Amino acid sequence: MAPTIEAVIEAIPAWAGRSVTAERIQAGLTNTNYRVDVDGTAHFVRIPGAETDLLAVDRGNEIHNTRAAARSGVSPQVLYTVPEWDVFVLEWLDATTMSVEGLRAPGMPARIAETLRRLHAGPPFRDDFDMVRLSERYLALVDERAIAIPAGYREHFDRIPRIEAALARHPLPVVPCHNDLLAENYLDDGTTLWLVDFEYSGMNDPAFELGDTALELSYDDAQVVELCAGYFGEASPALLARIRLQMIVSDVAWTLWAAIQARISTIDFDFTGMADERWARASATLDGPDFEGWLTTA
Repeated sequence: MAPTIEAVIEAIPAWAGRSVTAERIQAGLTNTNYRVDVDGTAHFVRIPGAETDLLAVDRGNEIHNTRAAARSGVSPQVLYTVPEWDVFVLEWLDATTMSVEGLRAPGMPARIAETLRRLHAGPPFRDDFDMVRLSERYLALVDERAIAIPAGYREHFDRIPRIEAALARHPLPVVPCHNDLLAENYLDDGTTLWLVDFEYSGMNDPAFELGDTALELSYDDAQVVELCAGYFGEASPALLARIRLQMIVSDVAWTLWAAIQARISTIDFDFTGMADERWARASATLDGPDFEGWLTTA
């Protein structure tokens, strides 16, 4: 059972005897987050959600990578940890939690590319990350627990090895990737775009990072080109095809993630609707007119 915020506060020796107040932050689809003020200084406290090990979240990998990302200058510093509960405390950033609308503003793809270049050039992360292998793990869990998934999923899944084969022909060097860059995992202080929530982080193809965040931010074709060019210095057909294929891989995996969350999560959120929405987009793309061309071009 997850600890209360009161228990977490008591478990941090540096806060003993000080003036401490806590306020729940209404954000996140997996964990419980708080702003905790200690003698007037704000901190961010993250308490993990229930059964996140089923979602393949390794808390040791997460904390290692969060510290590595902080050394890259793109993530807040880890101030304290409570290992028995996998709780950590981050420095509080005077920054705005971003939205899809905010990250679709002019110039934002280039700013995202700059932040990702800094992260990817930084200290290596502990573990590798492979979204296709994660999808297979999720699918095994779905079968084991008889979890409902969108109709047509299994009939399309056999196309994923074709994507893997195309991407493997000219692989990019793996780099330390966040791998879950939805809008709310960006914070903007007006100068720097910061990244938070490294639950799924690991060494991965940078094209997945670009494709995943372009998907989460509903980027149009021009914005995908801008993001690609901002990161790689060019937006060649091969790189754009690689990003597009990785966008499919992202939707395929997060469809199952959402279906599993619908079964295990205690958070009030329509995870079933999320699974259906993601699968509708993925299946339409797999059946669409551009898929074969992307495979060949990549």
